[in-house]
Amino acid sequence: MIRGFFRLIGLLLLAGGFIFVVYDGARWVADQTLRFTRFGQFWNDVHQSSQQAFRIWVEDHVPWLWDSVIKVVLDQPVFAVMGVLGIILMILFRPRKPLIGYARD
Repeated sequence: MIRGFFRLIGLLLLAGGFIFVVYDGARWVADQTLRFTRFGQFWNDVHQSSQQAFRIWVEDHVPWLWDSVIKVVLDQPVFAVMGVLGIILMILFRPRKPLIGYARD
């Protein structure tokens, strides 16, 4: 049951990544300039205070993590971050291969 839930979350993340590919592509066609929506900008648009609270929490517990890892992820396009997370969840929680010749009782 948990495996199916995480696969659903992965599928929703993949769908969200596809939506942002279409959104950025439509903006490119309209403006004739290629600009991707950054993940940090998207997070700010959704809920700005949670990003600030997360930054404070990370800098209090693991100060080196913010500049070296999280800031890099926040500067990536939304479709890439959502797509990679979705693919990772889909691969990690894929159904088990059936055993050949054995029963699972």
